[in-house]
Amino acid sequence: MTAKFEGEMPMRMPQSHAARTRVLTLLAVSTTALTLALATPSYAQSKSPIKIGVIAEAQAVAGSSIPLAAQLAADEINAKGGVNGQKIEIISYDNHSSAAESVRAFQRAANVDHVNAVIASYISEVVLALEPWTGRLKTVMVTPGAASDVITQNIAKDYDHLKYTFHGYLTSTSLADSVCAAAKELLVSNLHMKSAVVMSEDAAWTTPLDAEYLKCLPEVGLKVLDHIRVSPDTTDFTPIFNKIEGEKPDVMITGISHVGVQPTVQWKQQEVPIAMLGISSQASNSSFWADTNGAVEGVLYQAVSGPDVAVTPKTLPFVQAFKQRFGNFPSYCGYTAYDEVYYIADAIKRAGSTDPDKLVDALEKTDYVGTIGRVQFKGKDSPNPHALKVGSDAITGLMLQWQNGKQVNLWPANVANGKLKFPKFIKVGSSN
Repeated sequence: MTAKFEGEMPMRMPQSHAARTRVLTLLAVSTTALTLALATPSYAQSKSPIKIGVIAEAQAVAGSSIPLAAQLAADEINAKGGVNGQKIEIISYDNHSSAAESVRAFQRAANVDHVNAVIASYISEVVLALEPWTGRLKTVMVTPGAASDVITQNIAKDYDHLKYTFHGYLTSTSLADSVCAAAKELLVSNLHMKSAVVMSEDAAWTTPLDAEYLKCLPEVGLKVLDHIRVSPDTTDFTPIFNKIEGEKPDVMITGISHVGVQPTVQWKQQEVPIAMLGISSQASNSSFWADTNGAVEGVLYQAVSGPDVAVTPKTLPFVQAFKQRFGNFPSYCGYTAYDEVYYIADAIKRAGSTDPDKLVDALEKTDYVGTIGRVQFKGKDSPNPHALKVGSDAITGLMLQWQNGKQVNLWPANVANGKLKFPKFIKVGSSN
């Protein structure tokens, strides 16, 4: 009797009954094992990693924290066993602040690298360019720093197609409301300021930001004397500051992200006697002190977390771990990127799957306390589906000020760790 497998030499069976029985048993066991292996999905055999793509502005002051924070979170999760035994793998793509390069990276992430989710960009134009691709490629995307309300308004208009996009940072409108609330307490109530000029860069994220500024500033007691939008390519702010100084406002309310260094340096060099408060994304990175050679002293900026602010029990341990590993404190979108890896992992665990539709359903049910507060998303019936909920029981935001090389939080009072202090060239007091 001869047993033969295709492509192999024939195997001569032993002559004794006992020996033949042993061989037949081994063949049966081998055949059964082969059948089970073929029938078992590959992921169950190999425990293949959960892949999260990170598309970010790795060379930018604010964006550089995104891939670093995401990797830190993945390493922490993996050190504790991963997600149901599966490790998290971060695949990073430097988009060089380009929407076109971001789209190519997203296509590669989904089609070639087969990621299970993407964390993408602090630039609204980039996220808006990627948003349609989330539906085309059925790939979940969470932004750690883009702000434009249009991102979530698009989801409301076409939920079935764009439901894969989640807004992991505050919308521009929510940011403006946070700035106004801080301005009311710090400037109007405490210093009796009465007037402001809004100065924002001309970008997608500042259109809804400025619209809300123009609405909420008068409501908190600051009359808006002028509204100036500057090109992100502006290299000389001298004529802009001269114009603002001529209008004699008590404060400049800012909306700047991509032009942060130049206006800050010239504000100090020219000793413009008007306080700056608002959004200054680059100021949220601890490297900004060196980037401006200390010119940022006295600038107030809104953020969702800060280096020495215990927003939640998770904030300071993250900051310390980031500083120890990378040598500097994270920017605002480092906090959000870190949280996003954690709640994406949590959603996959709750869903029991990386199927994109099941992952969307799980993310919509997210209730996670991260470094920036309690993370929950607005529902599909909201005007801004998948935007973060804001408020005292969710995310409030902060108002920090650069003082002597440190980022000090001034608002809200329950997590403040310093008091307002301006450089000598700032004139404090109402002019109008």
